[in-house]
Amino acid sequence: MSDGALEVILSRRSIRKYTDRAIEEGSLEQLLRAAMSAPSAHDQRPWEFVIIDDRETLRAITLFHPYSRMLHKAPVAIAVCGRTTGLQTPDFWPQDCAAATMNILTAAKALGIGSVWLGIHPMENLVKGVSSLLGLPGEITPFSIVSLGYPAEEKGPSERYDPARVHRNRWRG
Repeated sequence: MSDGALEVILSRRSIRKYTDRAIEEGSLEQLLRAAMSAPSAHDQRPWEFVIIDDRETLRAITLFHPYSRMLHKAPVAIAVCGRTTGLQTPDFWPQDCAAATMNILTAAKALGIGSVWLGIHPMENLVKGVSSLLGLPGEITPFSIVSLGYPAEEKGPSERYDPARVHRNRWRG
């Protein structure tokens, strides 16, 4: 891994305050390319993505998602969804969508875009709310929403490494 990639990973933080600058279509495509480059069990690639840039839709999410206030100012968000039927190994779609979500967050940092992961699945009320709002078909389950915007705040890296949580070969308490 290059020092640049490691720096992006270690310095990525949740950014909840944004400027009014729009996210360019080319940047959105790069974020989605990064998402679709995530690992996937049996190469199933169950992910589907909904770009949300309609102000009323973004505001509507804040009415039922308790941690989504930043969507009031976010110029765009991406709903990461998973196809849950017709899969060889259906139990792995959440891991695949988590990897895709993390790739969006990491790529956003590399592009100078702020982001926040808003969890949806497995919270039944959030799944129902997002599914209804976005008109998702029954075989598609919303997994997360990534809020995106150019940062209007700066956060330094957060040192989270804890050697006490590292075990070798077997658990050592």
